Amino acid sequence: MSLRVAADVEVGDLLPELRVSVSRADLVRYAGASGDFNPIHWNERVARAVGLPDVIAHGMFTMAQGARLVADWAGDPAAVVEYGVRFTRPVVVPDDEAGGLIELSGKVSGREDDGTLKVTVTARSRGQAVLGRAIARVRLA
Repeated sequence: MSLRVAADVEVGDLLPELRVSVSRADLVRYAGASGDFNPIHWNERVARAVGLPDVIAHGMFTMAQGARLVADWAGDPAAVVEYGVRFTRPVVVPDDEAGGLIELSGKVSGREDDGTLKVTVTARSRGQAVLGRAIARVRLA
């Protein structure tokens, strides 16, 4: 993807949607990379014992998908100078062929005095928001 230029971006522009399928194998790989081996992310029995409906994706895995949406749109991961979220609901990942699904969208919601763009990210799974106040600041060329 080519680098996006700030002059070509307007407040209200929509980012291309991103749909991320999540399997149990993805969670095991993420656990290995992150060092987060909490069994709620791979063991259904443990997840249910603590009141969860099933195994859930790591919150930071979910958050990273929002950053991926913005970085892909910007054309350069280094263009994302700030990113923060609130975790509102977990992404449930059943042990079947479908697994879980995270549906992400974004919108340029502002232009800051320092020239950065404010991008609001929406992340949903099973029809419900899984991230809240997901906002990135992006510095484009």
